[in-house]
This record gives sequence, C-alpha cells and structure tokens, in this order.
Amino acid sequence: MATKQDQHNNSSQMKELLQPENHPDCCTKEKPKQKTERDDTNEASFSSFSSSCGGVKQGGEEKGDEQVQKQRTEAGSSCCLLEDLKRLPQCHGKLESLSFNRIHTVLINVDVFNNERRLQVQDGRDMWFSNFVKMPCSSSSVTTIRTGMLQIPRQLSRWDEISKVLDGLAKQAAVTVDEVAKAIIKFNPKYKGQWSFDALYLFVKRIPEAENYFPALFPKIAALALKLPHYVRKAIPLLQRGQTASITLSQVQISCLLANAFYCTFPHRNTSSKDAEYHNYPTINFISLFGSWSERKKEKLRAIMHYFKTVTDKQPSGLVTFEKHCLRDTEMPNWRSCKEMLSKLHVSSHGSIEREGTGMLQVDFACSLIGGGVLSSGLVQEEILFLMNPELIVSRLFTERLEDNECLIIKGSQQFSCYSGFSDSFEWAGPHEDHLTWDEWARLQRHILAIDALHFKHRRDQYSMIKVTRELNKAYCGFKAYGRHEPDIATGKWGCGAFNGDPQLKAVIQLMAAAMAKKGMAFFTFGDEKLKESLQQIHQLLTTQRVTVGKLYGLLEDYCAVQRWSDGSHVDLFEFIRSNVGSNRSLL
Repeated sequence: MATKQDQHNNSSQMKELLQPENHPDCCTKEKPKQKTERDDTNEASFSSFSSSCGGVKQGGEEKGDEQVQKQRTEAGSSCCLLEDLKRLPQCHGKLESLSFNRIHTVLINVDVFNNERRLQVQDGRDMWFSNFVKMPCSSSSVTTIRTGMLQIPRQLSRWDEISKVLDGLAKQAAVTVDEVAKAIIKFNPKYKGQWSFDALYLFVKRIPEAENYFPALFPKIAALALKLPHYVRKAIPLLQRGQTASITLSQVQISCLLANAFYCTFPHRNTSSKDAEYHNYPTINFISLFGSWSERKKEKLRAIMHYFKTVTDKQPSGLVTFEKHCLRDTEMPNWRSCKEMLSKLHVSSHGSIEREGTGMLQVDFACSLIGGGVLSSGLVQEEILFLMNPELIVSRLFTERLEDNECLIIKGSQQFSCYSGFSDSFEWAGPHEDHLTWDEWARLQRHILAIDALHFKHRRDQYSMIKVTRELNKAYCGFKAYGRHEPDIATGKWGCGAFNGDPQLKAVIQLMAAAMAKKGMAFFTFGDEKLKESLQQIHQLLTTQRVTVGKLYGLLEDYCAVQRWSDGSHVDLFEFIRSNVGSNRSLL
C-alpha cells in the first residue's frame, strides 16, 4: 500500500483551485414506520459490525512463501488472494489529455487544464431545453406574481429572489433553522404549509452544543449556493435513457450544485408524479431529508453537514466524471454460445467493498433511480455509499432512471466520512481523510459502478431465463471494459435482501459477466461463511472441469426448468451444478 505521504489528498497536488475569470468574490417526531422493501434491500450488503474507516492492505505487500501458500490453500485452490487482483493505481495506464466531444461534456476549460494544470470554469450559455438541467439561475426560470387592483400577472426572475434571500443569509454569522425554512419556502411558495422541517429542527436541537456548528454553517452553504452563475456557466446535459454520455465537472462545481439542492432552488424538481417533467429522474432538492424526524435522518444529516463544513472550510481541488453507458442489443453476448472460462475469484466473508475493495471497480447495489432513498429514509448499501461520498448525490440531478441495458460509472468521488452499522444501526463515525492518488485528469482513483438488480416480489419469479439474462446483461454492461488498464471488480450479494435475489444465483451471474468482461472479481459475503465456502467450492469445480460461460448458461436453463416444476420446494443451485458437472459429456 502506498504511504500516507505519497497518497495524501490535498491541494498541493494541484497548482490552483477553481478560479472563475473576472470574479473577485469567488474565493414534530415521525411515528415509527414498518421497514419498506427498499429499506431492507441488500441488508447483508454492508458489515454491520465494522466501521468503514479501517486500513486496507493492498496488493504488493511482502509475505513469506509459507504464509502465501497457506493463504492460497485457505482461499481454495482455484481462488486467488485479494492482492492477485488488479486495482488502482497499480494497473493504471496514462490517460490522454482531457478533452470534450459530442458525448463528453466538460464544465472546466480543457485548454487551461491541459496546458497550465489548473481549473478554470468553462464559459457557455444557458439551455432551457428538455435535454438539459434547468438551472435555478437561468433567465428562463421565472415566477409569476399578480399586482394592482386588477391583479395583472407579471413575471419576475426567480434567481433574483433566490439570490436576494441567500445573500441575506450569507451575511449573517449564524442562521437558525427557522430562517433556513423560511428561505426555502420563499423559493417554493407553492408548498407553504405542506413541507415539513421537523428533522432539521430536531437535528440542530439534539446535537450536543460542543459539536453543534450548524447555525454558523448555514450561512456558508448559502454563500456557496450564491456562486452558481459563476461556477457553472456551461449547460449541463441530462444523461438520458438510451444514450451513452458522460459529464466531467469539478468538486467545487459539485459542492455549489449540492448547496443549491440543500436550499431547494432547482426548478421543476419537487414532484415525482407521473405527469411531472422530471418524473423519471430522482429527486435532488433536499426537502425530503428535512421532514419527518427519525434517528436515521439524524445520522444522515451529520454526514451531509460534515461534507458542507469540509468544502466550505477548504475548497476541494479535483474533478469527477459521471459516465452513463448504454449497450445496444448487438453488443450483448450470446450467452448460450460463449466459450470464455471463469476469471479469477477472491471470496471473503470479512471486509467490505469500499474498504478491502479500494482501487477496484466498486459495485453500488443501486436503485434504478440512482441514489435510492439517500434523501429520504433509505439506509442500506447504496444510501450509505452516497452519504460517505456525498458528491455522488449530484448524479441525481442529471441521471435518468437506468434501463435494463444501462449503468452509471463515477470516477473521482471523494470519501468524506466514516460510518459504522447498517440500516437502523447506522451511525456517522467521523471524518475520513482520503489517501488515494490522482489520475491525469485530477480525479481521485476511485471507480464506483451503479447497477440495479431486479426486485422480485416472489422469490420464485427470478428462476426464469428472461430474468436471468436481464441480470447477466445488466452486470455485463457494468463490468465491461470501456477503456484500457481497468481494475478488477469488487462486489457481493447484489440484489439480495428484500429484493429477494438468490445469493448463489446472483454470484454465478456476476461470475459469468466478469468472465465475459475479462476481469477478475472479489466477492464479499458480509459474514456469510457458508456462502463463502460453497462459492469457493463451486468455482473450483467449474474451473477444474473447464466449464465455459455458455455451458453454465445451459445449466442455468436446466436449473430454472427444474425450479418451475419443483412444487414450491427450493432446489439448491450449487448442488444442482455439482450433480450435473463432471459427466463425460463435453462442457465446452
């Protein structure tokens, strides 16, 4: 593992922070609810008995020959050690100069970045169209008032009102929750009397005085939100369904966008009804986080507030890229005829994707609406990931619901916090200091892959080859190499928990997809020792018998047929494979 000195994430690794040109100032308690299906999703996905802030031993650590042999034996003869898998920065290949094109939007000036190694805002123009983010500071964002005895309608700039109120807050040394709430309602008068701020009120009230810096933080968030017209001058395209596209923006720009989400300034983003303009996008304004108090909300707000405190105390200095990939039918494998053998596999019942999987392609067990319930009551794998890395939340601003052939890859996000627990036991555990290296595009070398599994109301529904093939294609879409020198995959019980996925079936599906993507895989069972041992054994059998992906697909077809005729009794997949592999017939 690289030393802390080598990998420390600080601004000395960048020549200058983001500098917009010619702008000198840019320097009541909720009743207990039953758990929802989403709340329980992937409940085994994060280790509830460990914190996210432990050290991680990466590949390259020297070990004696006897120790290595012992570990390999314990791992299962066909499985590999964690350090045998490719991870960043070791597998990183030098990138070409940062550039934009028809499908890659860059919100900083690429010439200045490439030539001077500093971040400068890219000039552009407002685009108030259906395929772009509608910005709060757009000249087309207006509010209608009626004046005079005849109540004649008159349109006013919404940003003029927003900036006037935010400027008033920013000039104060301390701001109360009452003042925050009044400001938000001022921007969204339609919701007066409907929106609740109970969680925000009780959060500030119940946090001990020694760590209650929030009244002083609210003005800083307002000041950050005010800089939107100076930090984001180029229109942000929506990452729409059916299209492959990517967006690169600075961490400072992300913080400014999230500050506006905090004050709920984004227009047309307060409803998800079927006839709403953004009904197929996640929510972005924070109002759902502020209402209906719960202990979950308290811990979420601690993480969010820590993020804002960090970025307002000292500007972050890197870039983050959001890549939406959409595979055409012709790019999907013909699974039945695939000749690939299974790839490297490491299985562990201990550790976690985000810690032991550092430097690998880390799988986010996503909701099709990216981020899931991070801004409401959800608190499982995806939501925790977004809370520890709040820059991920901005993806909700521009990422449409993921289709069956789509995934989202985020490169360069920073982890700001540590945590312990899971779901109702989740707690914010303090600051996290990232020690990752930067790539040539000033991005931290953290790659996160969001892929959404199917939710099965009835467990038996998944034993259909239509459903199995959908999951194979979804995993392959995410695992596929979209560049050179890419890391291997860190994953686990994707789509299990309340989504009712069969852990054995989901493990085999991911193994097959990884083989087709020609990548190794680290699989974390999160304390499930039985799954760890059985997965190691089945991998050993499949590799020694040289079972191809196509043959394994055929076995899954047979298995699903058996499940359909099993009169309700469950047939163990691994036992089925054992009983059908090893015969004299060809497995190629």
